[in-house]
Amino acid sequence: MAENKIKENTFKPKPQPMPVIEEPVEKKQAPEKKTEKPKKEKAVKEKKEKKAKQSLKADPRIKYIAGFLLLCLAFFLGISLLSFFISYFNGSYHETGTTLFGKAIQFDNITGKFGSYLSQILIKESFGLGSIFFVYLLTIIGLHYTIGTKVRMWNIWKWAIMMLAWLPLLFGFINFVAPNKACEIFGGAIGKYLNANIFNFMGKSGVILTIVFVFLLYLLFEFNLNMDAIKEWRERRAERKAAKQNPENDPFNNPYDFDDNDDHHFSDDETIPDDNEIDPNDFNDDDELPPITVIHRPTENTIREENDKTIDTTPEAENTTDDVELVIEKTPDEKTIVDGKEHHTIDTPFDPHYELSNFQFPTLDLLTDYGDKRAEVSNEELEANKTKIVETLGNYGIQIDKIKATIGPTVTLYEIVPAAGVRISRIKNLEDDIALSLAALGIRIIAPIPGKGTIGIEVPNKKPETVSMKSVLSSEKFQNNKFALPCAIGKTISNETYVFDLAKMPHILMAGATGQGKSVGLNAIIASLLYSKHPSDLKFIMVDPKKVELTLYNRIERHYLAKLPDNEDAIITDVKQVVRTLNSLCIEMDQRYDLLKAAQCRNIIEYNEKFKSRRLLPTEGHRFLPYIVLVVDEFADLIMTAGRDVEAPIARLAQLARAIGIHLIIATQRPSVNIITGSIKANFPARIAFRVISQVDSKTILDQSGANQLIGRGDMLLSTGNDLVRLQCAFIDTPEVEKITSFIGEQRGFSEPFLLPEVPEEDNGEGGDFEDGDERDPLFEDAARIVVQTQQGSTSMIQRKLKLGYNRAGRIIDQLEAAGIVGPFSGSKSREVKVANEFALEQILKDIELKDQGI
Repeated sequence: MAENKIKENTFKPKPQPMPVIEEPVEKKQAPEKKTEKPKKEKAVKEKKEKKAKQSLKADPRIKYIAGFLLLCLAFFLGISLLSFFISYFNGSYHETGTTLFGKAIQFDNITGKFGSYLSQILIKESFGLGSIFFVYLLTIIGLHYTIGTKVRMWNIWKWAIMMLAWLPLLFGFINFVAPNKACEIFGGAIGKYLNANIFNFMGKSGVILTIVFVFLLYLLFEFNLNMDAIKEWRERRAERKAAKQNPENDPFNNPYDFDDNDDHHFSDDETIPDDNEIDPNDFNDDDELPPITVIHRPTENTIREENDKTIDTTPEAENTTDDVELVIEKTPDEKTIVDGKEHHTIDTPFDPHYELSNFQFPTLDLLTDYGDKRAEVSNEELEANKTKIVETLGNYGIQIDKIKATIGPTVTLYEIVPAAGVRISRIKNLEDDIALSLAALGIRIIAPIPGKGTIGIEVPNKKPETVSMKSVLSSEKFQNNKFALPCAIGKTISNETYVFDLAKMPHILMAGATGQGKSVGLNAIIASLLYSKHPSDLKFIMVDPKKVELTLYNRIERHYLAKLPDNEDAIITDVKQVVRTLNSLCIEMDQRYDLLKAAQCRNIIEYNEKFKSRRLLPTEGHRFLPYIVLVVDEFADLIMTAGRDVEAPIARLAQLARAIGIHLIIATQRPSVNIITGSIKANFPARIAFRVISQVDSKTILDQSGANQLIGRGDMLLSTGNDLVRLQCAFIDTPEVEKITSFIGEQRGFSEPFLLPEVPEEDNGEGGDFEDGDERDPLFEDAARIVVQTQQGSTSMIQRKLKLGYNRAGRIIDQLEAAGIVGPFSGSKSREVKVANEFALEQILKDIELKDQGI
């Protein structure tokens, strides 16, 4: 009975609304003052005038006239377009010219001169087949004014794009690929214009991609094609299928569930109500309306409610409140937004940039443009040099078949092809004679040029070009690179920007005489990394024995620099601190390799990807590993003062540190064999040589001559092991470095610099006993057993095995040394374990216990 009563109340005829009285209803109230009467009469008069104007605008006859006029125009335009196509394809079409009211115009269109002229303008000279859109537009607006259909501007715009742009582009492309009469007229002049411009800009593939992209864009907005919609459709289909099999458990079989995305289920004797048929006004005051249970269909993008919310719409409830608000409490998703900020959970990928998410990279405006143009080498200079080279070689009986010149920033490369039977060694021996005839400094002969069947002669330009750092960093090669540590250092002899990946070098050995551009080269590499890497991804360790070259980078201490915890300055100048820092870096390397071993990764890239995807947890000791770049400005001074203490950790880092993201850049002005030893050279395949004094120094740094023939001022040779490239180093001045560091330093940084592991102070004594046994760490015996079992006396091993901090593990290793269990500190190597087995260890521990008890 209750269900029948609901049906009667729900679908009974809707009562007619009462006529609206616009004038205010007079009510008995206190007599107003006479001063307010003129104001009231004026308001009533203005209201009547406004009503008259509205009634004039709302006159339906005006709308009908406009609607019928637009429909007639649509019919006329459609007939004229159809007639144009018929006459064009049956061969009776004639050009109508551009004069509408001319007397000598021929036309073949049933709509006369105007229709012929209009169809020719819209089809042939404009949109082709897409001109049908104007018929559609006039028809839609005309029906809106006559019968009141709704006009959706978004649908009109979608059709406008498809008809006026996509159709001409499609038929124009078909006619372009396979010319035919139909596609030529269907595409119109717009189709030819679009195809010509897109083809010239992106080629045939660009036209095809544009056609496909616009069509997919239309489908996306027209049919809402996306993965979420497809998933929801599949879920609804599965739910409907399950409901048909068991209709009693169908939670969606509710006539009051009006979700636009759901299909409604009604019984056979029910009719589907219209959107406006169910209204609170349909019910009388005496009718009882049961509560409506609102059931929201659960989908992937909605939150399931624990209990169904019930809205009481009885008359008593309506009298108590006017608006009923349904409050739905949503459970937090994986990533929620609270107070305008994203809050992440354990399932959210780790973002290393999150702490400095607002960090801004330095802009190119901070750099100075020194005039990015080619070197000024006149044709007279080229011809004179060519003549002198040919004459000099001819004097020694060497004939040349061909010569070609390539102009670079500072030097010009002359490639010669000698005649058949000429030995290359003869040309190589004439290097000094050619330099004498050209009266130039730094003649360099490449015999032969690798990969070419020519011999190269590099001649310096009289007016060399200054390669600015701005031009190098703004180049396409640097902006679009995909390197892990991109470095743009200068330009080649063919004026191309040279960009290399420091992570693949993996270390750089740089040498050159004083004042030849060595420090500028270091600044160029550092600036390249600052312009490309986020502070969370890169850290520098800077060693500056000269104390003046790298001091400007102190400003980015809390962004990019790493240091020891007890160091005041991030730029290391003291030799003792250099040794401690290098040993600490070796400890950091060992810890990173332990992390890679535990994570079963081969390099830092795989490890960080696992950590960011939450497959490695911080609770297990894992952490995000930034790249670390060690920059040493004057290596010779460190070798002279510290010797083996510096060479050993650097050699160890150069051998092992590549895979875990630690890279070295070492510069020196004395490339002698006692400074750059064999162990150093063997692990530095990448060498950069500026101008040096002697050929011996060139062979020391490059393993071949050539650096002694450079012209200085940034002229350099880069050897990567297999190839030797001559470059002009980009010039970056001190004020530019100051602007870059100031721009970065003024932004919010980390709370403290990146801290390296602590290194215990070296103790040359043999160790002694503790005066107070209570000071010994509670885990002293456990650590001693671990050291003896593994025969490894390292702080990092104790830290890892006992899950301790580095400071506590360092104190325990000192206590083990004092007890005579391990030997003294030995640099980057593990401490010597003096106890051979656990039986001897137990005897030592027993003696220590008895001594502590005073026995």
